[in-house]
Parts: sequence; structure tokens; C-alpha cells
Amino acid sequence: MTEPTGPDHPTRDAGFGVYVHWPFCASKCPYCDFNSHVRHAPVDEVRFLKAFRTEIAHVAARTPGRTVSSIFLGGGTPSLMQPATVAGLLDAIGQGWSVAPGVEVTLEANPTSVEATRFRGYRSAGVNRVSLGVQAMDDASLRQLGRLHSAAEAMAAVAVAAAHFERYSFDLIYARPDQSPAAWRAELEGAIARAAEHLSLYQLTIEPGTPFYGLAAAGKLVPPDDDSARALYDLTQEICDRAGLRAYEISNHARAGAESRHNLLYWRYGEYAGIGPGAHGRLVTGDGRLGTVTERAPEAWLARVERDGHGIVETETLAPSDQGDEFLMMGLRLREGIDPDRYAALKGRALDPARIADLVGDGLIAASPEGRIAATPAGAPVLNAVVAALAA
Repeated sequence: MTEPTGPDHPTRDAGFGVYVHWPFCASKCPYCDFNSHVRHAPVDEVRFLKAFRTEIAHVAARTPGRTVSSIFLGGGTPSLMQPATVAGLLDAIGQGWSVAPGVEVTLEANPTSVEATRFRGYRSAGVNRVSLGVQAMDDASLRQLGRLHSAAEAMAAVAVAAAHFERYSFDLIYARPDQSPAAWRAELEGAIARAAEHLSLYQLTIEPGTPFYGLAAAGKLVPPDDDSARALYDLTQEICDRAGLRAYEISNHARAGAESRHNLLYWRYGEYAGIGPGAHGRLVTGDGRLGTVTERAPEAWLARVERDGHGIVETETLAPSDQGDEFLMMGLRLREGIDPDRYAALKGRALDPARIADLVGDGLIAASPEGRIAATPAGAPVLNAVVAALAA
């Protein structure tokens, strides 16, 4: 069964994006399980850029005829790159594919690496949106999270971003140990006053293999219990809704029209190339929808690219059942929800109307007159259970 397309179904053609992973950081945060690495010697940006360009050309040859609608430079800390390196990456993407007019080009930055001269260079290179890893707005919390910047430095970085980019966002982590609702309310309201259009608000999660995991196991770090975390989540929705930054996805809040296009591409189950160490991709070829994974270790990835022309170590043809489940899991994170017809086209079978009716009756999902289904405010916090019930 082929997937429907067409102008009547805007989320069925979610676009083609490029994700570029810059894996280096100045330090490793104790809560982070991302593929990020600290190098005390300077990174050879010339050599890495050459490898990125090689891998971009390889993936572009496998996906001809695409038009890039969004580019995301993530990490790691991409703002540790020189502007010339960013310009080289964007040039390589433009050589590999057509690039849509008005393409969204986002670069992640840490407040400690924000400099006005560097941001001017990124803007000249083609970046038109930045996402800042602020994470907290008081110095004690920042120290607890292992961040290198102060609250004052973070707000100075936001001001620099606002001066150079019309579109910018920043991240905060909440449900931190000993965080009260009153303290979070004050912090979030302060953040909204400084955020022009977009905030990413993540609950702290204790990931295996991180220093925080060991501290939590030893009883030296006690995050809020489930009820307290849920109260902070509900408070987040209330404050952001009132300020006009509604959650368009569980953890992302934006004014109407200011949503991250690249994030929407993921959640609408679009197609994207994953470039760089540890990057994941979803590509549609004559063999079907493929999941790709590159070598995680930066130097090993570099050696593979120089030897083989790419760093891809895993390519999986996704079965229809996997595609349907991925689409369901990603799409129900969005406030707009999913089109059940697209699920059926991907999965090869329709969702069970009885299960939909049960979840609607329980107040966990809602169905629109057009037939879309979406998680309700009550269903969003228990989304894993909702997805499991629908996918069964």
C-alpha cells in the first residue's frame, strides 16, 4: 500500500530536512545522554568539514530530486564551530539538494559560546534561527545542572540572539530537585517575558549511564515524585497558554506561526537526512523507508567517511508495522494530532474504531469533524499508554 499524498493532506507531505550533528561540547552535563564529547585539544574543523561535505554528497546521491525545507545544526554545541565551518556545511547542502526559498536554518548554541561577532558570522552564513540552551534562570540551579554559564550570561546571550535573529528560542529544564511550583512559576514567567516566540520546556529525566543516574541511585539526587512533576507540567501549560505560547508539541511552546518547522517535520513523519557522528535519518528510496544511523564516536566516524565516503553503520528497511508505530508515536505528540488514513497507509491496516471510541470516552483523545485524532490535555501526560492502546 502506498502512502497518500496531495494538497488536501498537508501533513502527508511533511517535507525534507537535513540534520547535521556537531558532537563536541566544552563540558558534559551530568543529566545528558546525548552523543556529545569533550575534547581538550582544538578540533580540526577543516578536516571535519571535509568529511561532513563528503557524507552530505553521499546521502544526496541516494535522495535525488529533494527540496530541503529545513536544516538543523544540533549537537553537542554547534556554536563552538567557526562561522566559516557553518558556511561550508550550508554550501554543501545547497550543492547536494535544491533548497526551498525561505528555508528554516536553526543552530543550537550554549550561552557560554555566544559572541556577537560569531552570531553575525552565522547570520551571514545563512543561519536564520537559533536555539539557546539556557536550561535554568538562577545560578544555583545552573550549578546543580552542571552548566558553565550564569543566569546573567544566559540572559545576555538571549539579548545577543534577539539582536541578530528575528527567530530565536531557548530551552529550560523543570521538575528539578526541590523545585516548588511558586519558584517555577516565577522562572517561567520571567522566561516568557524574554522569549519572542518559542520556548522548549523539558521535564528533567534521569537517564541511565549519566552522573545524575548514579546520584539518584545513591539517594543523593531526589527529583520530584510523579504527582509533583505532573503538577509542574499542568502549571506549565496554564502559564504558557495564558501568555499565548501554546504547546504545539508536548515540550514545545510557540506563538501561532512560530513553531519550529524542523521539529514539525520530525513529528509529522517527514523525511530527513542525518549527517555527522551518531546522527539518525529517515530516507525514502526505491527500497522503501529506511532508517539510517552513523558511527557515534567522532574520530571513528571521521575515519569511516575518509575511507568509505560516509559514516553510516546501520541501514534498516522499516516494515509497515514499524512505520505505522513511529508515525503514531511521533504524531500524537502534536496538538494537531494525526490523520488515521495516513496511519492506515503506512501500517497496512486501520486503527481499531473501538479502541478510539474507548479512549475518546476516557477523555484521553479527541476526534475532529475532519477525522483527525489528537491527545487531549488529560491524555498528553500519559501519551505512552495512549499510543500503546491504539497500536495494539
